[in-house]
Amino acid sequence: MPDLFDQPDDAAPTSANRPLADRLRPANLTQVIGQDKALGPDGPLGAMLASGQLASLVLWGPPGVGKTTIARLLAHQTDMHFIQISAIFTGVPDLRKVFEQARMRRQNGRGTLLFVDEIHRFNKSQQDSFLPHMEDGTITLVGATTENPSFELNAALLSRAQVIVLDRLTLAALERLAQHAEQELACPLPLTGPAREALLEMADGDGRALLNLIEQVMAWKLTGKLDTDALAQRLMRRAAQYDKGGDAHYNLISALHKSVRGSDPDAALYWFARMIDGGEDPRYLARRLTRMAVEDIGLADPQAQQICLEAWQSYERLGSPEGDLALAQAVVYLALAPKSNAAYVAWKGALALARKTGSTVPPKHILNAPTKLMKDEGYGEGYAYDHDSEDGFSGQNYFPDGVKRPVLYQPAERGFERELSKRVAWFAKLRAKRAQ
Repeated sequence: MPDLFDQPDDAAPTSANRPLADRLRPANLTQVIGQDKALGPDGPLGAMLASGQLASLVLWGPPGVGKTTIARLLAHQTDMHFIQISAIFTGVPDLRKVFEQARMRRQNGRGTLLFVDEIHRFNKSQQDSFLPHMEDGTITLVGATTENPSFELNAALLSRAQVIVLDRLTLAALERLAQHAEQELACPLPLTGPAREALLEMADGDGRALLNLIEQVMAWKLTGKLDTDALAQRLMRRAAQYDKGGDAHYNLISALHKSVRGSDPDAALYWFARMIDGGEDPRYLARRLTRMAVEDIGLADPQAQQICLEAWQSYERLGSPEGDLALAQAVVYLALAPKSNAAYVAWKGALALARKTGSTVPPKHILNAPTKLMKDEGYGEGYAYDHDSEDGFSGQNYFPDGVKRPVLYQPAERGFERELSKRVAWFAKLRAKRAQ
């Protein structure tokens, strides 16, 4: 019994004005550009197809890298019926129809590859609805997502589907795609070498975007070649792929933090600029920079924290874009500052010890005794006032009775902490002397 979706898989528009991206759609998996890691003989999809068994998949990658194309070709190569839906426009009633049609198709001896675009937009119950049909073989699910599946997809769904990571297209892959477009159009791009490279960079790793840009350039019907400046005047650079609440946000702030920690001011400035250019809130960046100063520089350069707070305050007064420079200067300062996480490690150790020792009370000799009863109980008895001691240091024990004195703060031999290290050693020596 035919259904709404039972159209020939190779049905295509007859119009001669098909978009270039559609005309260049690969006819087989070997023609897919830029995804050798996944599709090669040693890649997960290559090995899966070689075995003759196609499992349910989640294709994870940025826009324009071939997720839909790969899903279509997988259905063709495995002789399965291809159905494409979008999580944005599909509800539970639509899914029920798809599952019923797939069940009927299976009874007639043909499998169904269900391609779900933007699968991360389905809620938990919608994602759960796929599970029984995946388990009994009614459908082979191929989901596509630009978001991290670990955060956006149910664990139950992920346990039944293999995640395949598709890469952003490199400039070399985009160049191959541009050459295919020139062959299809029987005309070279009217661009100088630097302008051609600029066009590839404008695509920002998105193959579909590149083909759309090429169509625009070809439509101008130029007789000469455009240079980079002329191309920039005619074409707007694509906005960077950046979702302030998504995976890119966390990836880029991680890159910025680790570049600062790694004392690389150039890389740190680059990732900072990427986030600013992507529309990140500079106040968020100011807060994170201050955290870097506290966590990774600490007392090796006590001024670092103050630099961040002053940059933050400067931004609040100036706003963007002028205030962005103040934050950028803080980025450079942090990257070049001496690094130490000694105070951070000491703090975590202190928290762990506090939780382990629970409600143990301070030793009585360091407790105040404002009442007679407390004095009678020994509060404050034997306390040595440090200013009355030699070197202004009594060497008394300040940890609870029964708690072995730990060494929590171990300053690094870098920056100002080199001086603090000398002080720690000096007091340790005096403490040992007083204990004799």
